[in-house]
Amino acid sequence: MERFFKRKSSLGSSDSVGSSRTSSSRQSELDEVLVNLQADPGLRIRMIEYDTNITDEVRRAYLQKGPCQPKVGSEAFTRAGFKNWKKWRERMKVHVGPVGSVHNKAREAATNLMNQNTHIETALSKHSEQARMAYRRCLIASIKCTKFLLRQGLSFRENDESATSSNRGNYLELLQFLADNDEKVKEVVLQNAPGNLKLVAPKIQKDIVNACAGETLDVIMSGLKDRFFSILVDEARDISVKEQMAMMLRYVDDKGHVIERFVGVQHVTDTTSSSLKDAIDIFFSSNGLSFSKLRGQGYDGASNMRGELNGLKTKILREQPCAYYVHCFAHQLQLALVAVAKNNIDIASFFTTTNSVVNHVGASCKRRMHLEHNSKKNL
Repeated sequence: MERFFKRKSSLGSSDSVGSSRTSSSRQSELDEVLVNLQADPGLRIRMIEYDTNITDEVRRAYLQKGPCQPKVGSEAFTRAGFKNWKKWRERMKVHVGPVGSVHNKAREAATNLMNQNTHIETALSKHSEQARMAYRRCLIASIKCTKFLLRQGLSFRENDESATSSNRGNYLELLQFLADNDEKVKEVVLQNAPGNLKLVAPKIQKDIVNACAGETLDVIMSGLKDRFFSILVDEARDISVKEQMAMMLRYVDDKGHVIERFVGVQHVTDTTSSSLKDAIDIFFSSNGLSFSKLRGQGYDGASNMRGELNGLKTKILREQPCAYYVHCFAHQLQLALVAVAKNNIDIASFFTTTNSVVNHVGASCKRRMHLEHNSKKNL
């Protein structure tokens, strides 16, 4: 505590003597600190470790004269003022000091500050703008390839997509075709693109496909607007043995034309009415659709779809009584054809024979060739 607080003497006559001794010791301590003041902030003693009676002087000396060159300059230009104008040139040269002096460093910093073109932010901004434009061209080329493949219904990937492969898949081959016919695209795609911005990874391809699907769905929803609509739903198992629910929207546009739009396929864990209803709810909420505008629903005749007690039709009717159910005409036609074929012996025999012929001929290339040859000869 003695280093932070000084005791007051009880004798009044000894105060002046003690204060003079204290001031002299304080000055000697301050001179010693200034001589040993380190230029490196990492080696310098922390300000809190100095005596509280000299911290202000140490801080002021460091700020005014600087720790690197304590002998350069004086307090005439910072605190006391300058009066000897007869020798102002010599004093000014002393104040300016050598090349690495505090004055010259401050002047250089001020010059750089006023020169905006030399700022690091300006250099980084130019570099970022160039990188941004290159990335944009690469992204546009990838989107063009994706849109073409989606419109044609073609696959994206191939088994071997390495650089030595003769067929790297439709996506990479189409991107290479664009690069070969456009120099600007060639500068920013495939080998000329940064390692982490090639936009050819399968995950990136799926992201672009999902973005295209989202934009397409937004266009469909903008055409639907606030009109009344119906939904057509069916579920089926795909080649990967997963249950998929397909959905279509049906509405009438301003010209009176009936419009049917396929809005997507969604994977469902099972085909119960509850799971299908949850999937429809998620689709409606994510696309801003309301059950208040629903006026029709069309499914097949399965019990989970048209069940009177707990089917999908019943669940939606409980929420929207105006959503009338209509049995899908395509399924009705299929059921009618099956019923007619079973009740007519000739038709049943025809389809049985056709099935046998297709299986027998299709299993052999030679039989298929003979069949085609005989068919042409009979013509």
